[in-house]
Amino acid sequence: MVEGKMEEELPLPALFEQARQIHSTASESSVDQDTVKKGIELLRRCDGMVSKLGLFSSNETKDDVSTSNLKYLLVPFYLAELTEKVSQEDRIPVIKASQDHLKEFISICEALELVPEDELEATRQGASDTFATRRAKKIARFKRQKAAEAKLQEIKERKERRGRSLRAAALSTPVDVGDEDALEDDGEEEREAWLSTISLALCKAFDLLEMLKKEDEMLLAVKERQSKDGEEEFAREVLDERTKKVETWHRSAAARVPLSKPVEPITCATFAQDVIEGRASVSQAGDHKHHHQPLIFGPASLVNRPITSERERIAAQVFQPGYRLPTMSIEEAGLREMEIMNKWQERNAELMKEATSSWHRDGPRTAEEEEDFEEAKARAWDDWKDDNPRGAGNKKLTPCG
Repeated sequence: MVEGKMEEELPLPALFEQARQIHSTASESSVDQDTVKKGIELLRRCDGMVSKLGLFSSNETKDDVSTSNLKYLLVPFYLAELTEKVSQEDRIPVIKASQDHLKEFISICEALELVPEDELEATRQGASDTFATRRAKKIARFKRQKAAEAKLQEIKERKERRGRSLRAAALSTPVDVGDEDALEDDGEEEREAWLSTISLALCKAFDLLEMLKKEDEMLLAVKERQSKDGEEEFAREVLDERTKKVETWHRSAAARVPLSKPVEPITCATFAQDVIEGRASVSQAGDHKHHHQPLIFGPASLVNRPITSERERIAAQVFQPGYRLPTMSIEEAGLREMEIMNKWQERNAELMKEATSSWHRDGPRTAEEEEDFEEAKARAWDDWKDDNPRGAGNKKLTPCG
């Protein structure tokens, strides 16, 4: 409450500075809606005070406006940009309000002869714009924007250099307070900076006005179509609701999968064929028993039964094909490979556990233990060299060995 009363008592320069800082923060990063609305309120109060004071007149030019009042030309532009950032359900009133502020800013600048001639010509042409004309207008506007940004950067660097030299001069030669303010005050430079800022704001205002115009046309077309296609909208809502239900069911099913018991793999080719052809279900894999005639491989397959006599053994050896017969079925080979893999994994797990427990039991050595270990290793090597002199193993290869 006290803060609101203090803000109401603030003069126009302080109000404008607060609103400008909020606009700068909102332009560089995202801010909450309360901050945006606070900036809009401050700018509206600035606009009302500017109107009451009559700072600008339609029969003046930019040369007639004082340097201290040039910055207040930006109030409608800042108000338009902050209004465009307001978030609400119905977007069309926000766009209309932002367009009105932009048009007010452009009209004031046009009255003060701040709008470039090519922008005025493009506005007069209106609907007769061609693609080439629009392209040339955008290129010219982009060049003006870059020139204004370069000019502002140059003024900023010039001020920083002057400030450094003034501080260095103040350290070497004492300067009175009044003289120091006189040295730092440069009216021409400040005027040049505000005119460059207004030129940059004009480029952004024209771009923002075109963007808002396109957005307004799109929203009006969507609104008109929604009013015509009311039944289709209802059907679309029903379809969206059903889609949400299906997505919810799939999410719950996916969440239950890690808790469910995995299905046992099918190791019987005959049962797998029954599942494919619909004679059995996957859930019956655990109860399945192979009742079909087992296949016979090797020489016994030639007599179509296990070999029981010497005659059948000789016949099986005589009547052999010209290729090697299989010794087991694909199912048996797969089961054997699975068994080998399981044993290999169990063996690796045991080795890993043993290595981990051994390392944990031994633990890292201290400095004294490491020194004793190296000493024992060196002594063992010396003992081995004493037992095995150089060249002792090659005596049988020499002629006199």
